[in-house]
Order: sequence, then structure tokens, then C-alpha cells
Amino acid sequence: MLSLLFLYLVYQLDYSYLINRYMSKYLANRFREVMLSGTWIANTNWQKELKDVNLDLAMKKIPNINRIYDLTFHVLYYIKGINHFFKSGQLDIKDSLSFPSSELLNDEEWQQLKDELMDQSELFAKSIEDLHESKLQEKFFDEKYGSYIRNIDGQIEHAYYHLGQVILLKKMLM
Repeated sequence: MLSLLFLYLVYQLDYSYLINRYMSKYLANRFREVMLSGTWIANTNWQKELKDVNLDLAMKKIPNINRIYDLTFHVLYYIKGINHFFKSGQLDIKDSLSFPSSELLNDEEWQQLKDELMDQSELFAKSIEDLHESKLQEKFFDEKYGSYIRNIDGQIEHAYYHLGQVILLKKMLM
């Protein structure tokens, strides 16, 4: 009889408390997976894929397709923009500015861009971890953008989408 009561109580537990309590950590880890260290979903990540990409490969152009440089700049642009929002409360991202308007001039600039992507990615993940769970359901800057959790999840999906493009470009260009 006692074991039946125990099973009933376990069945009645509301697990949403546990899920909500750890959601920020979960989202931060998912973001780190795609950007810095994971292999679970795509069997790779941005850091691993960009490691062997030199300036020449990053700048190689296939007609009507973004270059690896363009995609790297694009993903970094949004991560930096949201990091700025987390710090200042101001969202200054514009889609029209999310692709580069100038060319890279040397290997050092390319390496700096890659390093900045990794640094900003870790900062973004840390900012997610530091969010109180209740904040995840709040509106993100403006109601038209949805909640924090929607935008964070969107950044994860955005990063995976463009990671796939980088992988395909490398296969086509190497």
C-alpha cells in the first residue's frame, strides 16, 4: 500500500519546477555546443570548423552563395548585438548591416574575426547562464520579438543553420 502511495505521489509531481530551474544552464550549454565545443547534433561546431579555414578559403566566392567570411561575420553580428542588449538594454541590430560591407585585408584580420566570434560566443553563453529562469519568459526588448527564451533558441538554431552552410562550403571549396 505504501509503495502505491509513493508511486502516486511521484506521478503527481510537477517536473516543470526542475525544468525551469535549469533551463538557463541547458540553453547556455546548447549554445556552447554549436559554437565552441559540442559534437552531439552536428558532430562538429563553429570553432572546430573554422580552425583550419585560412583567409583564402574564407574569401573564396561561389556565385550567388555567401562566403565563409560572410557567414562568420553574420553570425558574430547577431551574437554581439544580443550581448550588447544583455549589457545595456539597447537592441541596435539591423538586418541590413548583418553581412560585411568590406573585405578582409590579411590573415590577422581573419584570425581576429574568428577569435572575436569565439569570445563573444562564450560571453553570450555566460549571459544566458546568468539569466534568472523567470526572465526567460519575459518579453525580449519589444513584444514583437517574443520572449528571451524564443530569441536564445533562435540564436542556437541560427548558428546551426549557418554552420551547415560553412560545412558544405568547405566541402565544395577544398
